[in-house]
Amino acid sequence: MAMTSGAVTIGTSLRAMTDTLPEDGHVMPAFFIGHGSPMNALEDNEFTRGWKAEMANVRKPAAILCVSAHWLTRGTWVTAMDHPKTIHDFGGFPRELSEAQYTAPGLPELARRVSETVQGTPIGLDQDWGLDHGTWSVLKPVFPKADLPVVQVSIDLSKPGAWHYELAKELSNLRRRGVLILGSGNIVHNLRWMDGQRLDQGFDWALETNELTNRLILNRDHAKLCDYQSLGKSAARAIPTPDHYYPLLYTLALQGPQEDVKIFNDKAVLGSITMTSVRIG
Repeated sequence: MAMTSGAVTIGTSLRAMTDTLPEDGHVMPAFFIGHGSPMNALEDNEFTRGWKAEMANVRKPAAILCVSAHWLTRGTWVTAMDHPKTIHDFGGFPRELSEAQYTAPGLPELARRVSETVQGTPIGLDQDWGLDHGTWSVLKPVFPKADLPVVQVSIDLSKPGAWHYELAKELSNLRRRGVLILGSGNIVHNLRWMDGQRLDQGFDWALETNELTNRLILNRDHAKLCDYQSLGKSAARAIPTPDHYYPLLYTLALQGPQEDVKIFNDKAVLGSITMTSVRIG
């Protein structure tokens, strides 16, 4: 999860563009996906089947905007290249995974729209990053043709949860332009406590935190979820760093007043990771 400062700064005027993302009255759902192991990119298992089932009835997106736990930056950036590379940001996995490619096109227009839509902070246009495994390990099983444009937004770890939540709110109009917005991480994520003997189980503190965050999600108590550091000792162990947690806030911030929320793939694995995923709309 390398830090990056991006490559291209925002131009002075971004208003002149061809609008290929018009509003049409339809609001796309938004997702938070507990992505777990990058091997999910290649496996057919209960989690990948859960992703497919939830997205099977989603209208074909015009594009996908992903906030991945694996692009951590100083400042906020958005991928703006025509052809993002597949980033293999992991080690110790089979060669087949390291050779896997996800050749989805980028969409510079969407990147520019993000940079001009968000007023709360400057958004840089990045030409260096690509699609990391937080993005393509989810999209490869669900959209295997890789024919939908994909753009990533980075996470500025220097900012608190509420700041990210407010930034995400500014992206909500993209849902009316055919853009599927996807946060990818894991709510409970402590790699130091992973236990291979607990393949389909969670430690008590992981399950307690999962139950608490699920209840807050269903009750729309987003303020408490933004202030995750105040959720107690179990949560402090379950969420030792915010990188995998912040993508959840990007999804929750998009929930409209009348929109339902659904929790799926709600399971702990390896003791200290939850695959819990969320659908808005």
